[in-house]
Amino acid sequence: MMRDGYVVTWRGREYDASPDGDSVRIYAPEPGEGFDEVRPGRYVRALRTGEYEDLVYVRTTCTWRGQPFIVLAEADAWLRVEYTGGRAPIARQLGLEEFDYGVYQGWAPAHEVNDLYEHRI
Repeated sequence: MMRDGYVVTWRGREYDASPDGDSVRIYAPEPGEGFDEVRPGRYVRALRTGEYEDLVYVRTTCTWRGQPFIVLAEADAWLRVEYTGGRAPIARQLGLEEFDYGVYQGWAPAHEVNDLYEHRI
């Protein structure tokens, strides 16, 4: 599983999270005590500061075709990647689309991606 976002450890388990002032919303794919269903397969619970053990930002990085990337998502055998090398000619040469000014993204076949590493900030 590729992750890019906040993660909270609560009661010994990690949850995708969204900080919101003095609280943090945690998300689960199944129902649980104190969780409300926001849509099928998505449950949310708000926690106050001090109710959870840890809040970190998780980012997955990799190399593809010898260049550095952040992994944003995965679908089937593909990874959505964002180029972090800062060189527009190389990004274009790799066939990436300019998602925003100077921000290049694309889909990479998962079997071509190397050096996957999860950073916890």
